[in-house]
Amino acid sequence: MTDIAMIRAAAERLQGHARRTPLLSSPFLDRISGRRVLVKPECLQHTGSFKYRGGRSAVSALDPDTRARGVLAYSSGNHAQGVARAAAEFGTSAVIVMPSDAPELKIANTRAEGAEVVLYDRAAGESREELGARLERDRGLTLIKPYDEPQVIAGQGTCGLEIAQQARAEGIEEAEVLVCCGGGGLSAGIALALEAEAPKMRVCTVEPVGFDDAARSLVSGRRERNETQAGGLCDAILTPMPGEITFPIMQRLCGPGLVVSDDDALRAMAEAFRRLKLVAEPGGAVALAAALFHASELDSDTVICTISGGNVDAGTFGRALKTYG
Repeated sequence: MTDIAMIRAAAERLQGHARRTPLLSSPFLDRISGRRVLVKPECLQHTGSFKYRGGRSAVSALDPDTRARGVLAYSSGNHAQGVARAAAEFGTSAVIVMPSDAPELKIANTRAEGAEVVLYDRAAGESREELGARLERDRGLTLIKPYDEPQVIAGQGTCGLEIAQQARAEGIEEAEVLVCCGGGGLSAGIALALEAEAPKMRVCTVEPVGFDDAARSLVSGRRERNETQAGGLCDAILTPMPGEITFPIMQRLCGPGLVVSDDDALRAMAEAFRRLKLVAEPGGAVALAAALFHASELDSDTVICTISGGNVDAGTFGRALKTYG
Protein backbone atom coordinates (compact mmCIF):
# COMPACT_ATOMS: atom_id res chain seq x y z
CA MET A 1 0.00 0.00 0.00
CA THR A 2 1.09 3.54 -0.68
CA ASP A 3 2.19 5.55 2.34
CA ILE A 4 3.81 8.90 2.99
CA ALA A 5 7.29 7.39 2.81
CA MET A 6 6.58 6.18 -0.75
CA ILE A 7 5.21 9.59 -1.70
CA ARG A 8 8.31 11.35 -0.35
CA ALA A 9 10.55 8.85 -2.17
CA ALA A 10 8.61 9.48 -5.38
CA ALA A 11 9.12 13.22 -4.90
CA GLU A 12 12.86 12.65 -4.73
CA ARG A 13 12.82 10.62 -7.96
CA LEU A 14 10.66 13.25 -9.69
CA GLN A 15 12.82 16.17 -8.62
CA GLY A 16 14.22 17.89 -11.69
CA HIS A 17 11.77 16.04 -13.95
CA ALA A 18 8.18 16.83 -12.93
CA ARG A 19 7.18 20.48 -12.90
CA ARG A 20 6.32 22.10 -9.58
CA THR A 21 3.05 23.67 -10.66
CA PRO A 22 2.00 26.92 -8.95
CA LEU A 23 -0.96 27.72 -6.71
CA LEU A 24 -2.98 30.43 -8.45
CA SER A 25 -5.75 32.78 -7.38
CA SER A 26 -8.10 35.36 -8.86
CA PRO A 27 -10.39 37.84 -7.09
CA PHE A 28 -12.98 37.14 -9.78
CA LEU A 29 -13.08 33.44 -8.85
CA ASP A 30 -13.29 34.36 -5.15
CA ARG A 31 -16.29 36.57 -5.92
CA ILE A 32 -18.11 33.82 -7.85
CA SER A 33 -17.58 31.28 -5.08
CA GLY A 34 -18.01 33.59 -2.12
CA ARG A 35 -14.81 32.33 -0.55
CA ARG A 36 -11.09 32.18 -1.23
CA VAL A 37 -10.35 29.89 -4.18
CA LEU A 38 -6.86 28.63 -5.02
CA VAL A 39 -6.15 26.60 -8.13
CA LYS A 40 -3.46 23.94 -8.59
CA PRO A 41 -3.03 23.86 -12.40
CA GLU A 42 -1.74 20.41 -13.28
CA CYS A 43 -2.71 21.25 -16.85
CA LEU A 44 0.74 22.90 -16.86
CA GLN A 45 2.45 19.62 -15.98
CA HIS A 46 4.45 17.70 -18.63
CA THR A 47 2.08 16.01 -21.12
CA GLY A 48 -0.67 18.38 -19.98
CA SER A 49 -1.86 16.55 -16.87
CA PHE A 50 -0.92 15.28 -13.42
CA LYS A 51 -0.58 11.79 -14.88
CA TYR A 52 3.06 12.40 -15.72
CA ARG A 53 3.79 12.33 -11.99
CA GLY A 54 2.42 8.81 -11.57
CA GLY A 55 3.85 7.56 -14.84
CA ARG A 56 7.35 8.81 -14.05
CA SER A 57 7.12 7.52 -10.48
CA ALA A 58 6.13 4.02 -11.58
CA VAL A 59 8.62 3.72 -14.46
CA SER A 60 11.47 5.08 -12.35
CA ALA A 61 10.71 2.57 -9.56
CA LEU A 62 11.16 -0.47 -11.83
CA ASP A 63 14.43 -2.33 -11.72
CA PRO A 64 16.49 -1.66 -14.86
CA ASP A 65 16.16 -5.16 -16.35
CA THR A 66 12.37 -5.15 -15.99
CA ARG A 67 12.12 -1.63 -17.34
CA ALA A 68 14.24 -2.51 -20.39
CA ARG A 69 11.65 -5.10 -21.51
CA GLY A 70 9.07 -2.33 -21.94
CA VAL A 71 5.95 -1.13 -20.17
CA LEU A 72 2.24 -1.35 -20.84
CA ALA A 73 -0.64 0.92 -19.82
CA TYR A 74 -4.32 1.37 -20.55
CA SER A 75 -5.84 4.82 -20.57
CA SER A 76 -8.25 7.19 -22.31
CA GLY A 77 -5.33 9.52 -22.85
CA ASN A 78 -3.67 11.30 -19.95
CA HIS A 79 -2.14 8.27 -18.21
CA ALA A 80 -1.21 7.07 -21.69
CA GLN A 81 0.80 10.19 -22.37
CA GLY A 82 2.38 10.23 -18.91
CA VAL A 83 3.63 6.65 -19.18
CA ALA A 84 4.71 7.12 -22.80
CA ARG A 85 6.78 10.20 -21.90
CA ALA A 86 8.34 8.48 -18.88
CA ALA A 87 9.20 5.37 -20.89
CA ALA A 88 10.85 7.49 -23.59
CA GLU A 89 12.88 9.34 -20.96
CA PHE A 90 14.27 6.00 -19.76
CA GLY A 91 14.86 4.74 -23.29
CA THR A 92 12.36 1.90 -23.12
CA SER A 93 9.27 1.01 -25.14
CA ALA A 94 5.64 1.61 -24.21
CA VAL A 95 2.47 -0.05 -25.50
CA ILE A 96 -0.72 1.83 -24.63
CA VAL A 97 -4.25 0.38 -24.85
CA MET A 98 -6.70 3.23 -25.57
CA PRO A 99 -10.45 3.39 -26.28
CA SER A 100 -11.20 4.06 -29.92
CA ASP A 101 -13.50 6.94 -28.92
CA ALA A 102 -10.76 8.76 -26.99
CA PRO A 103 -10.11 12.30 -28.24
CA GLU A 104 -7.99 12.26 -31.38
CA LEU A 105 -5.62 14.75 -29.77
CA LYS A 106 -4.83 12.33 -26.95
CA ILE A 107 -4.29 9.39 -29.31
CA ALA A 108 -2.05 11.50 -31.54
CA ASN A 109 -0.07 12.89 -28.60
CA THR A 110 0.49 9.40 -27.18
CA ARG A 111 1.89 8.22 -30.49
CA ALA A 112 3.99 11.38 -30.72
CA GLU A 113 5.59 10.44 -27.40
CA GLY A 114 6.86 7.28 -29.10
CA ALA A 115 4.33 4.76 -27.81
CA GLU A 116 2.59 2.01 -29.76
CA VAL A 117 -1.18 2.58 -29.45
CA VAL A 118 -3.61 -0.37 -29.47
CA LEU A 119 -7.27 0.69 -29.74
CA TYR A 120 -10.32 -1.10 -28.31
CA ASP A 121 -14.09 -0.50 -28.45
CA ARG A 122 -15.25 0.23 -24.90
CA ALA A 123 -18.77 1.15 -26.05
CA ALA A 124 -19.15 -2.41 -27.39
CA GLY A 125 -17.98 -3.86 -24.10
CA GLU A 126 -14.43 -4.79 -25.02
CA SER A 127 -12.29 -5.13 -21.91
CA ARG A 128 -9.09 -3.14 -21.72
CA GLU A 129 -8.00 -5.33 -18.81
CA GLU A 130 -8.31 -8.53 -20.87
CA LEU A 131 -6.54 -6.98 -23.83
CA GLY A 132 -3.82 -5.63 -21.55
CA ALA A 133 -3.37 -9.01 -19.88
CA ARG A 134 -2.78 -10.68 -23.27
CA LEU A 135 -0.23 -8.07 -24.29
CA GLU A 136 1.50 -8.31 -20.94
CA ARG A 137 1.74 -12.09 -21.24
CA ASP A 138 2.64 -12.31 -24.92
CA ARG A 139 5.25 -9.54 -24.99
CA GLY A 140 6.73 -9.71 -21.51
CA LEU A 141 5.73 -6.14 -20.69
CA THR A 142 5.19 -4.65 -17.24
CA LEU A 143 1.70 -3.24 -16.69
CA ILE A 144 1.43 0.19 -15.08
CA LYS A 145 -2.20 0.64 -14.07
CA PRO A 146 -3.72 4.12 -14.27
CA TYR A 147 -4.67 4.37 -10.58
CA ASP A 148 -4.64 1.00 -8.79
CA GLU A 149 -0.84 0.91 -8.60
CA PRO A 150 1.01 1.94 -5.42
CA GLN A 151 3.84 3.76 -7.21
CA VAL A 152 1.36 5.63 -9.43
CA ILE A 153 -0.56 6.76 -6.35
CA ALA A 154 2.75 7.80 -4.78
CA GLY A 155 3.58 9.91 -7.81
CA GLN A 156 0.19 11.60 -7.73
CA GLY A 157 0.70 12.22 -4.02
CA THR A 158 3.61 14.52 -4.84
CA CYS A 159 0.96 17.01 -5.98
CA GLY A 160 -0.40 16.91 -2.43
CA LEU A 161 3.04 17.59 -0.96
CA GLU A 162 3.26 20.71 -3.10
CA ILE A 163 -0.23 21.84 -2.13
CA ALA A 164 0.65 21.53 1.56
CA GLN A 165 3.91 23.47 1.14
CA GLN A 166 2.41 26.18 -1.06
CA ALA A 167 -0.65 26.65 1.13
CA ARG A 168 1.57 26.91 4.22
CA ALA A 169 3.53 29.67 2.48
CA GLU A 170 0.21 31.50 1.99
CA GLY A 171 -0.62 31.10 5.67
CA ILE A 172 -3.34 28.51 4.97
CA GLU A 173 -3.73 25.57 7.35
CA GLU A 174 -7.40 24.64 6.83
CA ALA A 175 -9.12 24.13 3.48
CA GLU A 176 -11.29 21.82 1.46
CA VAL A 177 -9.20 20.37 -1.37
CA LEU A 178 -11.38 19.53 -4.34
CA VAL A 179 -9.89 16.89 -6.63
CA CYS A 180 -11.06 15.75 -10.06
CA CYS A 181 -11.71 12.04 -9.59
CA GLY A 182 -11.74 9.08 -11.94
CA GLY A 183 -10.37 5.89 -10.40
CA GLY A 184 -9.07 7.81 -7.40
CA GLY A 185 -5.29 7.83 -7.84
CA LEU A 186 -4.96 11.61 -7.53
CA SER A 187 -7.56 11.85 -4.76
CA ALA A 188 -5.96 9.07 -2.73
CA GLY A 189 -2.41 10.33 -3.26
CA ILE A 190 -3.24 13.91 -2.30
CA ALA A 191 -5.24 12.74 0.71
CA LEU A 192 -2.31 10.66 2.00
CA ALA A 193 0.11 13.55 1.52
CA LEU A 194 -2.19 16.02 3.30
CA GLU A 195 -2.80 13.61 6.17
CA ALA A 196 0.91 13.85 6.93
CA GLU A 197 1.69 17.43 5.89
CA ALA A 198 -1.57 19.38 6.34
CA PRO A 199 -3.93 17.38 8.55
CA LYS A 200 -6.52 20.17 8.80
CA MET A 201 -7.16 19.97 5.06
CA ARG A 202 -9.76 17.55 3.71
CA VAL A 203 -9.97 16.13 0.20
CA CYS A 204 -13.36 16.00 -1.53
CA THR A 205 -13.70 14.11 -4.80
CA VAL A 206 -15.49 15.76 -7.74
CA GLU A 207 -17.07 13.87 -10.65
CA PRO A 208 -19.48 14.49 -13.54
CA VAL A 209 -23.15 13.54 -13.44
CA GLY A 210 -23.68 9.96 -14.59
CA PHE A 211 -20.15 8.94 -13.64
CA ASP A 212 -20.31 9.62 -9.89
CA ASP A 213 -19.13 6.21 -8.70
CA ALA A 214 -16.77 7.64 -6.07
CA ALA A 215 -19.46 9.85 -4.52
CA ARG A 216 -21.93 6.96 -4.39
CA SER A 217 -19.30 4.60 -3.05
CA LEU A 218 -18.40 6.99 -0.24
CA VAL A 219 -22.07 7.02 0.77
CA SER A 220 -22.68 3.27 0.54
CA GLY A 221 -19.32 2.17 1.95
CA ARG A 222 -18.64 -0.18 -0.95
CA ARG A 223 -17.35 0.26 -4.48
CA GLU A 224 -20.22 1.22 -6.79
CA ARG A 225 -20.09 0.70 -10.56
CA ASN A 226 -21.24 3.20 -13.18
CA GLU A 227 -24.06 1.97 -15.40
CA THR A 228 -22.44 3.42 -18.53
CA GLN A 229 -18.76 3.32 -19.40
CA ALA A 230 -18.52 5.81 -22.25
CA GLY A 231 -20.14 8.80 -23.88
CA GLY A 232 -19.55 11.48 -21.26
CA LEU A 233 -17.94 14.82 -21.97
CA CYS A 234 -15.36 14.39 -19.19
CA ASP A 235 -13.46 11.54 -20.87
CA ALA A 236 -10.36 11.91 -18.69
CA ILE A 237 -12.19 10.75 -15.53
CA LEU A 238 -14.65 8.16 -16.86
CA THR A 239 -13.82 4.94 -15.02
CA PRO A 240 -15.97 1.91 -14.18
CA MET A 241 -15.64 2.22 -10.40
CA PRO A 242 -13.17 3.39 -7.74
CA GLY A 243 -10.00 1.33 -7.49
CA GLU A 244 -9.49 -1.56 -5.08
CA ILE A 245 -6.46 0.21 -3.63
CA THR A 246 -7.66 3.80 -3.89
CA PHE A 247 -11.15 3.41 -2.43
CA PRO A 248 -10.13 2.37 1.11
CA ILE A 249 -7.83 5.41 1.23
CA MET A 250 -10.60 7.72 0.05
CA GLN A 251 -13.08 6.12 2.43
CA ARG A 252 -10.77 6.81 5.36
CA LEU A 253 -9.58 10.29 4.45
CA CYS A 254 -12.03 12.01 2.07
CA GLY A 255 -15.18 13.98 2.76
CA PRO A 256 -18.44 13.58 0.81
CA GLY A 257 -18.05 13.54 -2.96
CA LEU A 258 -19.38 16.34 -5.14
CA VAL A 259 -21.05 15.95 -8.53
CA VAL A 260 -21.24 18.57 -11.30
CA SER A 261 -22.92 18.73 -14.68
CA ASP A 262 -21.17 18.82 -18.04
CA ASP A 263 -22.41 22.40 -18.42
CA ASP A 264 -20.74 23.27 -15.10
CA ALA A 265 -17.49 21.81 -16.44
CA LEU A 266 -17.73 23.88 -19.63
CA ARG A 267 -18.46 27.03 -17.61
CA ALA A 268 -15.43 26.32 -15.42
CA MET A 269 -13.25 25.87 -18.50
CA ALA A 270 -14.33 29.31 -19.70
CA GLU A 271 -13.64 30.88 -16.29
CA ALA A 272 -10.21 29.24 -16.05
CA PHE A 273 -9.31 30.69 -19.43
CA ARG A 274 -10.79 34.11 -18.75
CA ARG A 275 -9.49 34.60 -15.21
CA LEU A 276 -6.28 32.55 -15.10
CA LYS A 277 -5.37 32.17 -18.79
CA LEU A 278 -5.42 28.39 -18.39
CA VAL A 279 -6.61 25.75 -20.83
CA ALA A 280 -8.54 23.00 -19.01
CA GLU A 281 -10.18 19.90 -20.41
CA PRO A 282 -13.71 19.05 -19.19
CA GLY A 283 -12.65 16.31 -16.79
CA GLY A 284 -9.86 18.52 -15.53
CA ALA A 285 -12.27 21.37 -14.79
CA VAL A 286 -14.84 19.60 -12.60
CA ALA A 287 -13.13 20.51 -9.30
CA LEU A 288 -13.09 24.19 -10.26
CA ALA A 289 -16.73 23.84 -11.31
CA ALA A 290 -17.62 22.55 -7.85
CA ALA A 291 -15.72 25.40 -6.20
CA LEU A 292 -17.46 28.04 -8.31
CA PHE A 293 -20.97 26.73 -8.88
CA HIS A 294 -21.67 24.43 -5.93
CA ALA A 295 -20.65 26.80 -3.16
CA SER A 296 -23.61 25.82 -0.98
CA GLU A 297 -22.14 22.32 -0.69
CA LEU A 298 -18.82 23.57 0.68
CA ASP A 299 -17.98 24.23 4.34
CA SER A 300 -14.59 25.94 4.34
CA ASP A 301 -13.74 29.59 3.85
CA THR A 302 -10.85 28.48 1.64
CA VAL A 303 -11.02 25.98 -1.20
CA ILE A 304 -8.08 24.56 -3.15
CA CYS A 305 -9.01 22.83 -6.39
CA THR A 306 -7.02 20.92 -8.97
CA ILE A 307 -7.23 21.50 -12.69
CA SER A 308 -6.03 18.01 -13.43
CA GLY A 309 -5.52 18.25 -17.19
CA GLY A 310 -5.63 20.50 -20.23
CA ASN A 311 -5.65 18.03 -23.13
CA VAL A 312 -8.80 19.26 -24.85
CA ASP A 313 -9.62 19.28 -28.55
CA ALA A 314 -10.25 22.60 -30.23
CA GLY A 315 -13.93 21.90 -30.84
CA THR A 316 -14.75 21.25 -27.19
CA PHE A 317 -12.67 24.18 -25.99
CA GLY A 318 -14.29 26.44 -28.55
CA ARG A 319 -17.72 25.26 -27.40
CA ALA A 320 -16.89 26.24 -23.81
CA LEU A 321 -15.71 29.69 -24.81
CA LYS A 322 -18.54 30.30 -27.26
CA THR A 323 -21.21 29.25 -24.77
CA TYR A 324 -19.82 30.75 -21.56
CA GLY A 325 -16.99 33.05 -22.64
